[in-house]
Amino acid sequence: MKKMSLTGPCLLLLLPCFLLLASCNGGETYAEQKDKEYKAIQSFLDRDIVVRDDDGNVVCNVGRIEPISEERFLEQDSTTDLERNQYVLFQNSGVYMQIVRGGTGEKLEQGKTARVICRFVEFNILGDSIQLRNDVNYWHPSPDIMKITNNYGSFSASFDTETNGGGAMYSTYGTTSVPSGWLIPFSYIRIGRQDSPEEGIAKVRLIVPHSEGQASAVSNVYPCFYELTFQKMRD
Repeated sequence: MKKMSLTGPCLLLLLPCFLLLASCNGGETYAEQKDKEYKAIQSFLDRDIVVRDDDGNVVCNVGRIEPISEERFLEQDSTTDLERNQYVLFQNSGVYMQIVRGGTGEKLEQGKTARVICRFVEFNILGDSIQLRNDVNYWHPSPDIMKITNNYGSFSASFDTETNGGGAMYSTYGTTSVPSGWLIPFSYIRIGRQDSPEEGIAKVRLIVPHSEGQASAVSNVYPCFYELTFQKMRD
C-alpha cells in the first residue's frame, strides 16, 4: 500500500485546516480554564464572602468555609456543622454542599417521581456577582419546578415547562436540563411542604463546578455558588 506524502498539492489543501486549528488554540486552553476555575473555588472557600445585590443589600452571608470529607460527613450522620460553616466535598463531582435545613416530610422514595418547587440565588464565582435569582417578586408567579425521579439511588430531573411555561433557569439558559450538581442534595434532604411555622423546607448551599452546572457554565467553564430551597408541590 502506498503511503500518502504531505507534500505539494496535498500540503496546500491541508494548510487551511492547520491554520484553523491554530486559531482555535489562540485563547486559553481547556486545561487553563479548569485551572482558573479550581483556583477561583479555592479562593472562594477561604474568603469571608457576603453576596449582595445591585443595591448593596445582603442576599447571603457565605462566610469562610470549612471543607470536610465525605467520610467525616457520614460520621456526622450526613450533616454539616453550621457553626463551623462546614461544606462537604464530593470528590467524584467536585461539588461542595452545606445542608442548612434538612426539610420536612420524607425523602423521595426509590422509584418515585415528584414535582419540586425550587427557589435559588446563583452567584458566578469567577464573575464575583449574582448572575440569576428567582427568589424575587418577578419570578414568584413562575417558580422553577423540577420533575425529579429517584432511580433507585440515582436521581434524574428536568425543569417542568407545562405548568407555568418554565421558570428562570429555563428562560435564561434555554434548556429543561437540571444542573447535575443540584441533584446531589436529594440523597440527604426531605422534600415535604411547610405545614406549620415551626417547620422549614429544605435549604442547601452548593458550590458547583462547570462540569456539574448549567449550560452557560459548562460552555464557558466557570463555577457557581447556589443557595437553594426545595418544596414539594401539592398533588
